[in-house]
Amino acid sequence: MKPTQQSRRNFLKTTMWAAGAIIIAPNFISCNDDDDTPSGINSSGFTNKNFNEGLASFDPTSSSVIIWTRYNRPNAEVIWEVATAQDFKTIVRTGKITTETTRDLTISIELTELDADQKLYYRFMNVQDEAISVIGETLTLPVNPSSVKLAVCSCSNYQAGYFNVYDAMATSDAQVIVHLGDYIYEYEAGGYGSTPQNASLNRQHIPSGEILSLEDYRTRYKQYRSDVSLQLAHQKKPFICVWDDHEIANDTYKDGAENHTPATEGNFEVRKQHALQAYSEFIPFSRQDENNNSLIYRTIKIGSLVNLIMLDTRVIARDKQLNITDYYTSSGFDGVAFQTALTNPSRTLMGTTQRNWLINEISGSSAKWQVLGQQILMGKMYIPAELLLAFGQPGFATILQQLVTIKVRMANNDPTVTAQERARVQTVIPYNLDAWDGYPVDREILYGALNGKKIITLAGDTHNAWHNVLRAQDGTEVGVEFATSSVTSPGFETYLGNVDAATIAAFQQSLLLLVDGLKYFDAARRGYLMATFTQADVKSEWVFVNSILSQSYATEIGHSVTYS
Repeated sequence: MKPTQQSRRNFLKTTMWAAGAIIIAPNFISCNDDDDTPSGINSSGFTNKNFNEGLASFDPTSSSVIIWTRYNRPNAEVIWEVATAQDFKTIVRTGKITTETTRDLTISIELTELDADQKLYYRFMNVQDEAISVIGETLTLPVNPSSVKLAVCSCSNYQAGYFNVYDAMATSDAQVIVHLGDYIYEYEAGGYGSTPQNASLNRQHIPSGEILSLEDYRTRYKQYRSDVSLQLAHQKKPFICVWDDHEIANDTYKDGAENHTPATEGNFEVRKQHALQAYSEFIPFSRQDENNNSLIYRTIKIGSLVNLIMLDTRVIARDKQLNITDYYTSSGFDGVAFQTALTNPSRTLMGTTQRNWLINEISGSSAKWQVLGQQILMGKMYIPAELLLAFGQPGFATILQQLVTIKVRMANNDPTVTAQERARVQTVIPYNLDAWDGYPVDREILYGALNGKKIITLAGDTHNAWHNVLRAQDGTEVGVEFATSSVTSPGFETYLGNVDAATIAAFQQSLLLLVDGLKYFDAARRGYLMATFTQADVKSEWVFVNSILSQSYATEIGHSVTYS
């Protein structure tokens, strides 16, 4: 899209940004002297036609916020207005913009030079079609807040169930929603997330095949944005987002993915370009590196209270994940070869550039809380190797109980525990090599550079709720991790089979006993995390919905913890 010829708006970015193989849709910049739209438009009788995907706002700071919509007609002149009251009698910013097919008719305006600590209302309209959007609500952050509430979510699979979690966040008292990725899923209709239980919900993916092309990804985003609960969440709260793997394909790394087969699905770089272009069209983000506008990692400073550092642990630098099965031979598990590969200093998750940037952001910040908004579990999730091999097998429950019994006896200093029994519990390996556990060198470099500062890590990806104490290799505590459950994607309960609540509870308790540093774990419920930051402490509440198969639902706080 382009500004009208008469516009005085300071649009700094007017073409698609290309960085390497990645094309990123630009935000159009509006400064404080913009005001080229006639006021007093009579919108009575206007309808919401053509605003099929609603509206949204993103990346609020104390002086800026991005507003977004999509108008379903090319070459349409769309007026946007931002006001301090819902009646739009006091308009603080306004302008015109023309839709273009090159970015799928999406509109993203980055409002700069705003006053801090404001509640703002915004809307879009097209006079020719007599069309007007709903009224969106957003904000600018205070310069020195005494507290802030962040609702944290991830993993929203459209065909797995209703987006009740989005509805719950929309009506919560959170100021901002932090989305840690897997905003969409790439799978085909009837693929991952579909079950006999949700087949009647009429939420099968479109297009029906696995998405590969730019138009495929755009269509999938439009399907997700058609959901009324997701639209409500975007209408009521600003989002801060980062991508994970399913915005491209399952278990993405820098030059491939588990769910990508070049022989049948083409060049991965082309697919990644399509995926990230569509992402940037529908989920804009502020650009903080003038030399590379494809970089999504960035910092949102919430006064002197929270330094929220959004990371890319997925696309730009991640080396291919290790596969534990590659280290099993006819003689058994080759632990030496596995440890050699795992601790290879040349393997990276973040890459040197991003890692150094992250360390500088933390060391240079005087904020009370250093918070990492990123995709994957950072806490060490090492479990007995014997248990990992048995997972999903008929003898799993028996082995689990045996190991728990041994661990309890060891904790009680039982002198009858044999060396063989002790080895069964203490021979541990990481269960998830897609997480930070698969890249321990990067993790230890980060821990070693904290210089006494502690971090709060927010994580998603696993579809389960976790609370971990973060410790360096030498045992030093470096912070805590709060990980959210999913919006709809299934968790461990799927892999445990058709078991009752008591069995799930027993499994959860068993992992708490077996995994050092694990303080809380929920294996079966869908929900989000509410993180409340003050100068004194941070409180994490895991909020769950009781159903994703009915649009009628209730919420409950399943667990809470306060860290100071």
